[in-house]
Amino acid sequence: QLQLVESGGGLVQPGGSLRLSCAASGFTLDYYIIGWFRQAPGKEREGVACISGSGTNTKYADSVKGRFTISRDNAKNTVYLQMTSLKPEDTAVYYCAAEPGWDWATLNSNEFDYWGQGTQVTVSS
Repeated sequence: QLQLVESGGGLVQPGGSLRLSCAASGFTLDYYIIGWFRQAPGKEREGVACISGSGTNTKYADSVKGRFTISRDNAKNTVYLQMTSLKPEDTAVYYCAAEPGWDWATLNSNEFDYWGQGTQVTVSS
């Protein structure tokens, strides 16, 4: 059974950092593109970052460029989202998603068939 499990969320002060992990079970991530999405209360889900199966292509939302970095460790079957210089507006539930693919990346959530349950990130003083 294909599963994605996010971890690493929590409460952090503005300007702080967190690293989210997306671990896969039941399949290997090697030939999947992986996206990170977030949804804040009362707002639509938005794409944050995506990495291709090859790891060579990435996409970021303008709001996180220069602050967030997506990476993958296929040996650990895990994708990471390193978040720095966090702002209160980054507060949301963060989800990872997977879709078969090798050399492309997208922030369109409709392209993804497999989703994790999410992890809460709260940025507050």
